Amino acid sequence: MPEAGVVELHGVTKRFAGHTAVNDLSLTIPRGAIYGLLGPNGAGKSTTIRMIMSILLPDAGRIALFGGRQSGKDLSHRIGYLPEERGLYKKMRVVDLLVFLAEIKGVARGVARRSAHEWLGRLGLSDWELKRADDLSKGMQQKVQFIATVLHRPELLILDEPFSGLDPVNAQVMKDTVVELARAGTTILFSTHIMEQAEKLCDAVCIIARGTKVVDGPLAEVKRRHGGSHVVVAVERREGGADRVLGDRRLVARADDYGGYAELELATGADPQDVLSGLLQAGARVTRFEIAEATLHKIFIDMVGPDAAAARAVGDGAHA
Repeated sequence: MPEAGVVELHGVTKRFAGHTAVNDLSLTIPRGAIYGLLGPNGAGKSTTIRMIMSILLPDAGRIALFGGRQSGKDLSHRIGYLPEERGLYKKMRVVDLLVFLAEIKGVARGVARRSAHEWLGRLGLSDWELKRADDLSKGMQQKVQFIATVLHRPELLILDEPFSGLDPVNAQVMKDTVVELARAGTTILFSTHIMEQAEKLCDAVCIIARGTKVVDGPLAEVKRRHGGSHVVVAVERREGGADRVLGDRRLVARADDYGGYAELELATGADPQDVLSGLLQAGARVTRFEIAEATLHKIFIDMVGPDAAAARAVGDGAHA
């Protein structure tokens, strides 16, 4: 019998005043995984997380944590939760705030204070531990709230848009810390709409759109399932013949142009070498030509972008 997931959702639905925010959602987060809950703004990610935490109750379906039936409130000492809406007691000194929040989770005061000092040093905040929280920059406050989320050593870490508002340096520090916690055995669920972060971090992903799951599984399997043939190409001269080659629908089904380079999805049966030879014959100077798997960004756009939304709307109308 397979091991139960750390988090399991079975047919979970949540409605608000006639609007279905989450629709019949099922997923399993295996122990020790970094699992991405992905989707555009308003897709139902935060609602799903709040149901896992028992802040909201589902209208239908069942949620199981750690293989049992206890709610997120009953298991809060085993869970660390960083919500999308950040908030600190801003008049408290940073170290006192962290100790207070750890004590709420059942950590002894002395242990909490030692751990707080260690984490503040680790994230470059030692010089600020005696400052009030409202003396810190927004990025520093976010790191303090992250420390509060992990100080009691949770088995399950839930991060809702954890990199939002962070500059690249602090985002890198946060990413490195998340990876280190995962290697130590922490199960991590994080929600984001930034696909580049998810692709670098996640072992498995679930993409939802309008509250409905459209993709779920290990990241490598998702990429294989939505593969096709993809080419990344950069040319120095795009005038004339090069654009004709990239616009030839017998060769290229879709081109995502970034200016300096383009990501191509080849037409069914097209050979990447035909694209390359066509560009060279057109006089283009090719500086990059790479046969690549589909990026998570592209899969996301294909599944929840305007074309996919229009197709779902047609399907919904057909079943009305």
